[in-house]
Amino acid sequence: MDPRLPQLRALSVAGELIAGGVDVREGESDRVGHERVDLDGRCVLPGFCDSHLHFLSWALARRALDLTGCRSLAETLARVAAGGSGEGWLHGRGWRDAGWPDGPPSAEALDQVTGGRPAAFWAHDGHTLWVNSAASRAVGVAVPGGILHEREAWAFPLPEPRAGEAFRAVREAMADANAHGVVAVHDLQERGGRGIWQRLDADRRLTLRVAMGVPVAELASARALELRTGFGSDLLRVGPVKAFMDGTLGSRTAWMLDGSGDVLTTSAELEEIVREAAAGGLGIAVHAIGDGANRAALDAFEHTRDAWEDALVRPRIEHAQCVDDADLPRFAAIGVLASMQPSHAPSDRDNADSLWGPRAACAYRTRDFLDSGAHLVFGSDAPIEPLDPLAGIHAAVHRTADDREPWHPGQRIPVADAILGFTAAGAYATGEERRRGLLLPGYAADLVVLDTDIVAHPDRIAGARVEATMLAGRWVHNRPPW
Repeated sequence: MDPRLPQLRALSVAGELIAGGVDVREGESDRVGHERVDLDGRCVLPGFCDSHLHFLSWALARRALDLTGCRSLAETLARVAAGGSGEGWLHGRGWRDAGWPDGPPSAEALDQVTGGRPAAFWAHDGHTLWVNSAASRAVGVAVPGGILHEREAWAFPLPEPRAGEAFRAVREAMADANAHGVVAVHDLQERGGRGIWQRLDADRRLTLRVAMGVPVAELASARALELRTGFGSDLLRVGPVKAFMDGTLGSRTAWMLDGSGDVLTTSAELEEIVREAAAGGLGIAVHAIGDGANRAALDAFEHTRDAWEDALVRPRIEHAQCVDDADLPRFAAIGVLASMQPSHAPSDRDNADSLWGPRAACAYRTRDFLDSGAHLVFGSDAPIEPLDPLAGIHAAVHRTADDREPWHPGQRIPVADAILGFTAAGAYATGEERRRGLLLPGYAADLVVLDTDIVAHPDRIAGARVEATMLAGRWVHNRPPW
């Protein structure tokens, strides 16, 4: 993944680092250590980095009721009824009511299939919560219609998982991430999970490089403890402060230039947050979906450029889903990273066309960002989308996830650029671009073995499989020999 030496026929690993390789044009043997692994025609890439996910939420969601793909209220309720046996709270996520022909979700409808068992289901985007009457009674919070949006949804006092349950869920999810070729994550979890990462790191059981985000509500606490972005161990570090400008497309709360949507943080308020974070050496990653939210965030970063440049941090806009033509070149001009999730484009295409109309042409502009010179960073937003970098690469290259034609095909990008978004770009976002993200001598020996050369055969991305994953010179998934 270096244009000066794009392909090797062999790679040497010494301890935790890449030691060297062989230019495919020379065909010479390189130094051979005490162990030699013949890949038999398989392909090696730098290990994948998922630069935006909510790890504990994803780990727990893997155990919850999945409502993804339900095409009507009736189908959703049938799935709830089928999976609703047992005691205690019933949790789930993944529903989308856009296009439901038989009405929106309601507490009354949910009561019919859950009875007196408390039930709470997050929408696909994680910004809308659907609860039944038993859940409202259990926590003493009235929820008219059973639907809560944005901060009201996040503030609803859902029961926390038991410590052992959360720990086991993260351990299982970490193994699944490794099985998908992931060696690094930027965890922007709002509540919980940071203690689990610290325990795993202290016990030498951590098999991911983790940048732990700091919720903006905890900014003052982080400053009081003098935590700085980048502080930590080789595998576990403090990441950026996470803030929200607006809601989402699916919940119809994205802040648009026409004045619609929810304003969660104004540009002036974000300026204060950025200056406070930068004063403590903390970076900022701000969620912005609508074109109004993106403009407001860019304004704030432009006005505070002196502060974050002095702090040597790289500001990020998370999602950058709908960006006006006038604002797109500002990312590169100011130095703001566009942290995007390619799988959102094929997943959201119908919603975007329906809710944004002509503005959907300004959505998920991966090629436009690339051509503008902006730094693109890719992730999954799990549990919103599956944690699967190969699926994200496929979405960035082909702009479709089914048999339909590519959605806005002009926004497709070359496969090598898509891979960089899931590898070197993640390292750049955390200031580690000289330590990991490429397969160069002196870089971390983080790599993934695929059964297919997706660079040479981008038409085979959808069928490619991860054969093995290495982190810091040790196999963390499917150690050879195979």
